[in-house]
Amino acid sequence: MALRNAQHDMIMRNYEQKQLRSQNILTQRYNEIYEKIPKFKELEDSISMLGVKYARKLLDGDSRALEEFRVKLNSLCQEKTDLLTQSGYPEDYLEPVYECPLCKDTGYIGNEKCICFKQAAIDLLYTQSNLKEILKKENFDTFSFDYYSDNFVDAKSGLSSSAAIRKAHQTCLDFVNRFGEDFENLFLYGDTGVGKTFLSNCIAKELIDKSYSVIYFTAFELFNIFEKSKFGRDETAEVMNSHIFDCDLLIIDDLGTELSNSFTTSQLFLCLNERLLKKKSTIISTNLALETFSDYYSQRTFSRITSNYKLLKLIGDDIRLKKKLMNMEAN
Repeated sequence: MALRNAQHDMIMRNYEQKQLRSQNILTQRYNEIYEKIPKFKELEDSISMLGVKYARKLLDGDSRALEEFRVKLNSLCQEKTDLLTQSGYPEDYLEPVYECPLCKDTGYIGNEKCICFKQAAIDLLYTQSNLKEILKKENFDTFSFDYYSDNFVDAKSGLSSSAAIRKAHQTCLDFVNRFGEDFENLFLYGDTGVGKTFLSNCIAKELIDKSYSVIYFTAFELFNIFEKSKFGRDETAEVMNSHIFDCDLLIIDDLGTELSNSFTTSQLFLCLNERLLKKKSTIISTNLALETFSDYYSQRTFSRITSNYKLLKLIGDDIRLKKKLMNMEAN
């Protein structure tokens, strides 16, 4: 099911506003250059006159006119570029300014919707403003290793809390850097408050900034969308359902906190399997231990995850609790 006409028109109006902003910026820059570098305007006038002059020559049958025009035009354009750079401006200062260079703020590349259009549709259908506010605080720039101890050691792996998070952190950075080239999925598991959601948010921030379409759901929200879509209770949920299968990255947070039943089990397998077939990346975080995961979901779902996901176990103390205690001590 496609976007309703009103929803599509709303998104396209936003693109029109972006184009107007871009044009206003460009007009202001031209006015600035004309004022500070009068010679620049003279060169532009010369180019306009040059075009008229050589157009007449071409009409009169002058066979050399086109080549002469190209040579003189290139010379004048180079003079303009030299004037800009000599005055301290970058060469592309008078190029259009686009929020999305891929589609040039039109929403489309040819007849195909641009990635930014898909993300705009996601934002319209499912409000992610809260997530965007969180991403300002939770990203790779604000990530800290200080909450992870060398003394907290996992008995099975032999890794300390500090070593485990540094390994996971690097894996997440690699995931971002290779995204779009290598098809990968991540499965973050461990106790409550050890940084699983924070790392997922770090990845989301990087990929959204790179214009990839990202959808974040808690497990409860995801299955709620599936339920509404399947039983026809909500038109928006039906549209959102298609984006869940097609977005570049789907993040499912807190898997296992929802009410588990045959419906959630079947829908999870369908979702993960479909995205694997389409080679669309997924990140799952859960508090469930690997040993008990298949008890909540089917063995075939567990098999899909262990075969196609990088498993990252985080260990340590509850960081949220640590922060609360630190704030209490500070006050």
